[in-house]
Amino acid sequence: MTELLSTTPAQAHVQALTQALTEFGPATEIATDWGIKLAGALSSGSRLLVAGNGGSAAQAQHLSAEIVGRYHSDRRPFSAVALHSEPSALTAILNDYGIEEVFARQVQAHGRPGDICVLMSTSGRSPNLVAAAIRARDCGLRTWAMTGPVPNPLAAAADEVLPICCPATATVQELHLVALHLVCEAMDAELIRLAGAELAESGAAP
Repeated sequence: MTELLSTTPAQAHVQALTQALTEFGPATEIATDWGIKLAGALSSGSRLLVAGNGGSAAQAQHLSAEIVGRYHSDRRPFSAVALHSEPSALTAILNDYGIEEVFARQVQAHGRPGDICVLMSTSGRSPNLVAAAIRARDCGLRTWAMTGPVPNPLAAAADEVLPICCPATATVQELHLVALHLVCEAMDAELIRLAGAELAESGAAP
């Protein structure tokens, strides 16, 4: 059998993903920390706002669905809004205020101090997401960015960042999906721990 002299696109894709996974350790720690913080915030009545463009918009909406619905075990729903998911508001803001305001104006409208705003961008250079991060900070929200390689403007504008240091956009998106699932897993585990702590404090039987 003749040996292949070049790597196929599929092989190159898998190799890039495999290499990125070997460097994913720090992202695991960040995602776990975010899940723990998210459990505390949502349990206290705070809201999650999420946004992204293109493929990152789909992943942001995936995250909001996991929060309002459930990730694994049944639990009560929590408030999460994907800012790109209301076309009428999105296009009205775009038409009247320009593309940089499409998320920032919604953050200002829906966000309250103590809420969490998660912004997802493979490049970290989308002006509308950077503007949303700045507006979130001005409004007293905690801002978390999931990006590709750092440094980038979105990471600089956010309070915390989970970077995927890989040049391939597809690989960054794939590992963002892994990271958001880790956030959900850590959040569910922390919710169970908090519920147990409340039972212990009340003296109720588990």
